[in-house]
Amino acid sequence: MTMKKMLMVTAIMLTPFMARAEVVGSVDTTFKVFGPDHKIMVEAFDDPDVQNVTCYLSRAKTGGIKGGLGLAEDTSDAAISCQQVGPITLSDKIAQGKAEGEVVFRKRTSLVFKKLQVVRFYDRKRNALIYLSYSDKVVEGSPKNALSAVPIMPWSR
Repeated sequence: MTMKKMLMVTAIMLTPFMARAEVVGSVDTTFKVFGPDHKIMVEAFDDPDVQNVTCYLSRAKTGGIKGGLGLAEDTSDAAISCQQVGPITLSDKIAQGKAEGEVVFRKRTSLVFKKLQVVRFYDRKRNALIYLSYSDKVVEGSPKNALSAVPIMPWSR
């Protein structure tokens, strides 16, 4: 195996599994003559480590020529709402607080340096999962954030 292949395999193995978002829909916010319009995207993703929790994320998507080419930087505006969609069983790692602030979703929002992230916390006292979305940059992040709590409830059919 070549050195390049070994580095790629190592990078894949060291990258924690992240949820992938499905586009639910979008609305245009600003008409652009050239390139796609500015939009608000609505996406859904399932927590990769907690079965039966689905999060819905709305975020700004920059259009225009730069946006169409993937060169624009999206704003840090985002909102999140997470729900229990079936019975939840927590792993020992999460229940014991060893996965606090674990990244469950990440999306690049600029060509190189900016990303939107969702991290999970477990509030043992209230038996709830908390999901925090925020945007960060290599040099300077944004204080804009959104929060969603999922109380873990008994589930019956």
